[in-house]
Amino acid sequence: MAHSEGVPPPFGIYVHVPFCATRCGYCDFNTYTASELAGDASSPDGWLEAARREIALAARTVGDRTVQTVFVGGGTPSLIGADRLSAVLAAVRSEFRVAPDCEVTTESNPESTSPQFFAGIRGGGYTRVSLGMQSAARHVLAVLDRTHTPGRAVAAAREARDAGFASVNLDLIYATPGESDDDLRRSADAVLDAGADHVSAYALIVEDGTALHRRVRRGELPAPDDDVAATRYELLDARLRAAGLHWYEVSNWSQPGAACRHNLGYWRDGDWWGIGPGAHSHLAGVRWWNVKHPARWAGALAAGESPEAGREHLTAAERYTERVMLRLRLAEGIAHHLLEPPARVAAAGAVDEGLLDPGAHAAGRAVLTDRGRLLADRVVTDLLLAGERDADHGVATVRPVAPGGA
Repeated sequence: MAHSEGVPPPFGIYVHVPFCATRCGYCDFNTYTASELAGDASSPDGWLEAARREIALAARTVGDRTVQTVFVGGGTPSLIGADRLSAVLAAVRSEFRVAPDCEVTTESNPESTSPQFFAGIRGGGYTRVSLGMQSAARHVLAVLDRTHTPGRAVAAAREARDAGFASVNLDLIYATPGESDDDLRRSADAVLDAGADHVSAYALIVEDGTALHRRVRRGELPAPDDDVAATRYELLDARLRAAGLHWYEVSNWSQPGAACRHNLGYWRDGDWWGIGPGAHSHLAGVRWWNVKHPARWAGALAAGESPEAGREHLTAAERYTERVMLRLRLAEGIAHHLLEPPARVAAAGAVDEGLLDPGAHAAGRAVLTDRGRLLADRVVTDLLLAGERDADHGVATVRPVAPGGA
């Protein structure tokens, strides 16, 4: 979906809550436990005051843009409680024009939620909840250092439904060392039993510097296996598809009409402002990011300064690369007219290999097949490197760069 000339892309606000009760072994996000922070600037109330300041700064900078989505992530946003989360949304509404159908999501850890919490944020204007479930198997949660009990995520999802949330997402992680096919089947069944209309599922990645990375390096745990991950992905996809949840992005499934509009904004070249320590923003081809530590971030805003740590102006080649990387992961794919000529030739080759859908190709779009989803990174690379191989013939060279996001 290309933006019509002169029509601004969708605009969303991401809010980063950096607090966690404990640090999960696989996580490399910008998060902090209570023992790692000190001082008012790093407290939930200090964070809220700084967030209000940055929301006001964003409104002054962005100008007359309508907010179509708000996404509060972390960290563990539910740790700061329903009143503070509602205050964040109230600050957005006081500074910006907010669309009547604005999608407002908060991530939550099942252990820090309750019926009262869900009622509070629903009353505060939230429309969608995303819960970190990861697995229904106790031993898998133990490997991931998750503190919630296996049944708590399902109970939390039901509580959110009872509080009036029509849209509830559950996150899963698959291919964790020690997980079996049956463990994943039970996790998928638990998600469906909970009434979730959206599922995000990711193969476990061992990130450098995490506790999980240290355990794998010491030989305490085996590294995740790519072939196992592919098998689990197919298992999960079949289970969800049979229940009426279909993929709309390689790692995301939803019932019709329940796709996460905020994340679609990232994948479709939208604009967003990231509020909070370490948050990333993007406006009209310019990306910037905030300082990571909560105290430094809050201190800059208290002094009337921008908390920005750095920025980059994306070149035409970089924007093209990101467009291919992100849009090809969507079920809608990418229109051929957005691809450079060498990439269109490469797309035809991918159709012959069974990686891109022939019917969509005939209609002028590059859309991954079921097999293509398993090899999505390879398809993206082939399309991008096609331009590099033909650089000697006057076609712009395209080099992969990391996609933006918050």
